[in-house]
Amino acid sequence: MQEVAASRERRTLVRLLDAGIVMLLLILAVVYLFRRADFQLPPAEDAAMLMRYALHLAEGHGIVWNIGEKPVDGATDFLFMVMVAGLIRAGLSPEQATRMLILTAHLLTVVLIYLTGVGLFRVTRWIAALGSLYLATSAAALYVSTCFGAPVFALWASLTWLCALYLMLYGADWRWSAGFGVFSLLTGLTRPEGVLLSLLMLLGIVIARGWRQSVQPALAWLIFVVGLGGVYFLWRWDYFGHPLPNPYYKKGGGMIYLSGLRSSIMNFVWFCLPLLSIWFVALLVGSQRRLLISMMLPIIGFVGLFILLSDEMNIYGRFQYVTLPLSLMVTFPAYRVLRQRVRVDLVSNSLRDRAILRGVAFMLSILWIYIYALLTLFQDLPQWDGRYEVARVLAPYANRGYYMAVTEAGLLPFYSRWKAIDTWGLNDLWIAHHGMVSEEYLDRYKPALIMFHARYTPLISPRRNGRWDEMIDILRRYAETRGYIVAAVYTDIPYSDSAHYYYVRSGLPESQALVQRIRWVNYTYWRSGVRAIDLHPFYRPLYSGGAQFPIKRNHLAPTTGRE
Repeated sequence: MQEVAASRERRTLVRLLDAGIVMLLLILAVVYLFRRADFQLPPAEDAAMLMRYALHLAEGHGIVWNIGEKPVDGATDFLFMVMVAGLIRAGLSPEQATRMLILTAHLLTVVLIYLTGVGLFRVTRWIAALGSLYLATSAAALYVSTCFGAPVFALWASLTWLCALYLMLYGADWRWSAGFGVFSLLTGLTRPEGVLLSLLMLLGIVIARGWRQSVQPALAWLIFVVGLGGVYFLWRWDYFGHPLPNPYYKKGGGMIYLSGLRSSIMNFVWFCLPLLSIWFVALLVGSQRRLLISMMLPIIGFVGLFILLSDEMNIYGRFQYVTLPLSLMVTFPAYRVLRQRVRVDLVSNSLRDRAILRGVAFMLSILWIYIYALLTLFQDLPQWDGRYEVARVLAPYANRGYYMAVTEAGLLPFYSRWKAIDTWGLNDLWIAHHGMVSEEYLDRYKPALIMFHARYTPLISPRRNGRWDEMIDILRRYAETRGYIVAAVYTDIPYSDSAHYYYVRSGLPESQALVQRIRWVNYTYWRSGVRAIDLHPFYRPLYSGGAQFPIKRNHLAPTTGRE
């Protein structure tokens, strides 16, 4: 009886110790997030697109880009968008809902990493805590600032991976197989590539355990991903009118993108370089190579999938961020292999020397995480964005029913609430399937505002190199030949490769008011965070004389920062 009581007491103390470590990790993660993230910034362009869909869904309009029009599947992160819509429906603002969901998912993943290390792989608590701390100081704060849902996808994928790792280690189990199937479905609903990621995980289980012991997880994957996921696929095909997300037709289309693969590899290495060194040594000296390879293969295979997708809007490596928690979970068994190979008692039998060795290892690990955090901290940070300010001054005209045709289809449509044509095609079915916007297509809507991001300013010659420049040329020709007013041309550097051009349709009752509002905006340029210069006085039409209002202030007097 005394032994049973003592055993229970030890288990209670262990649980309390784990709970204390988890609380400490959460506190550190929250402190880092709130010191690192900027909760006042407007969302990034791609994030604002998804938030527009979520807002329309929460308001009861369906998954539509423009209210009253046909559904468009431009929100690739389907489940994330639905979850954001639910929080908006519950009373939160779109920004609050998005950031709360991202932050919560990140914190849960931090806890999951620790519990995986301690519970599944039985590594020491300080090693598991270091893994969690590594994730806590990662790029998640940047995603909170920009409202990108990468940590939500990472949470579902990590839960799927936990089930897969258990099945690799211990063989078939119906409960863990069912969990693998459920979380595979949620991962695939969050992002389409989640289906392929979970399939690669299933392949890893087969390599580790063989076909016979992989029947249960394979059946679970078929039931949930193919069965229930197939029902969702048929529904979305019927609802949207096409089988795949709209951005796929624009960014993918079955082509090979070596630039996408190169970027994917670079981002993976940037996230996981210290972990990869442990993997490499474990494979060289360890005796469990088959198990380690089966765990590493799904991650490496996922990195290679991006040869099929354009790298557009892969800000802060968000498409590959999921590989970080997955790689951390694989690093625990790799560490165990190394620990078994190089035992401390082979170095010294002295308790004092062992303590010194462990202390040095701990300090090196802390230094490793500190350097990684600095790499995250001192990269390019999100900046305030003048497109948000323009959208706010356009918002009072939303009830006029005007359209805007924009290459920057995030902040401007979302905060102005105008109907919008995404001229690049990510949120426009016609453009995505036809490959390019046309003047005839624009004539259907006669947009009141045209805005494009050109890779030249009025002070240098226009460039024509690639599909983006072809689109810019079409928009500029349309604006100039239809008599649009050049409202503003904003840039931070006069002789540079980046400028935002704004045109307003002439003949509207509000034409002059719209032009003046756009010109008087405190426009901060997105890439530098400085007050932009308006170069519209230097604008020279290429196709015809566009109308311009007189200059009423000095547009060449830039200031730094926000006024």
